[in-house]
Amino acid sequence: MPKFEKQVDVLLVEDNPDDVELALHAFQKHHFANVVHVCRDGVEAVEYLFGEDSSEVPPRLILLDFKMPRMNGLELLERIRQEERTKRVPVIMLTASDEEPDMARSYDLGANSYIVKPVDFRQFSEVVLQLGLYWLLLNRVPGAEGEPQAPQATPVGVN
Repeated sequence: MPKFEKQVDVLLVEDNPDDVELALHAFQKHHFANVVHVCRDGVEAVEYLFGEDSSEVPPRLILLDFKMPRMNGLELLERIRQEERTKRVPVIMLTASDEEPDMARSYDLGANSYIVKPVDFRQFSEVVLQLGLYWLLLNRVPGAEGEPQAPQATPVGVN
């Protein structure tokens, strides 16, 4: 995978192709994020985030499914929080699991939010709208030099 040159606004780690399509459609509809990159499981996300061809600039937001093959969302979340470059990136667990132990473990490992995926597209689209409004436009995280990153939102492109 070649180094990417643009800032990736959202990293979506999701193994269900229908959920990927719904999320990408919702981001396009609401014009959030310049680039959305999709990884199909935790192993692919580790390579994307930390592999030899990874960017030095992490995504502004990570949407992470809980149950995935090869490496689940909790294992990936733990890895993300261990790395200096990614430990402050907001990570939202976006999952079908409504189990209390799954929520508790996610927060224990450093998730910023835990959202149960709505089944219906209209509701899913509304969730993405709220995620984008808060995490990409309102929320501030320290940048490389400790300065808040300025929010930006323009039409979506998929990387």
